[in-house]
Amino acid sequence: MLKRQVDWALSDKQFAKPSPKLLEGHQVFAHKSMILRPLKDVDMYLQENKRTNLQLACAKLNQTVIHPGETFSVWKLVGKPSASKGYLEGLILNQGKIDKGIGGGLCQLGNLLFWIFAHSPLTVTERYRHGFDVFPDVNRKVPFGAGATLSYNYIDLQVKNETDNTFQVLLWLDDTHLHGKLIAKDHIEATYVLEERNHLMQQQLWGGYSRHNQIVQVMTTPDGTMEESLLVENHAIMMYNPFLE
Repeated sequence: MLKRQVDWALSDKQFAKPSPKLLEGHQVFAHKSMILRPLKDVDMYLQENKRTNLQLACAKLNQTVIHPGETFSVWKLVGKPSASKGYLEGLILNQGKIDKGIGGGLCQLGNLLFWIFAHSPLTVTERYRHGFDVFPDVNRKVPFGAGATLSYNYIDLQVKNETDNTFQVLLWLDDTHLHGKLIAKDHIEATYVLEERNHLMQQQLWGGYSRHNQIVQVMTTPDGTMEESLLVENHAIMMYNPFLE
């Protein structure tokens, strides 16, 4: 945590900041995720508290403008999620086990932001994932591991704008969903899609299961040229038997 504070204070990174104005431009990508998700052995009040935590964090991140050369950092903008700031007890994962803590549930925000940034020309420079696969793929909308976990302040999500374009992040909540949108000042002609590769579940010698995959970004230019890049590679211990209904 101290190293992160030093990085914020002394590094030569130029960090992106929110703007009071909306950027006039073109939508790059938009996504939404359900806020309240009934989960086995998880009290619903933790899900309700997550809504409050997401609202507070989104207020700090909404309308952030990422100019060329700037870095977007979740924790640089959000700050420490403390009770004094209004954050509530929410769901967290602790060594693969369900737990609760102040500010819990913000990983949903990290997942949404990663998915949006991965569909753009922005460069993901820092991203982490849980080493455990805790919940089965019930109603999963995106591939396993296509997200980013957050923990103040050393487990961050950062992206750098290495283009000549300017971008703005928009975040908001409605009654049911967390919404995110990325806007670009100038139109982006290339398209970006994510593909899951080499997905594998394996039984280990110690009796449990592990899960592995790769998330590849495929960029397609207007002339049909395709360029692939490996975004992330995931390895996790499964906390459930994958072959049970």
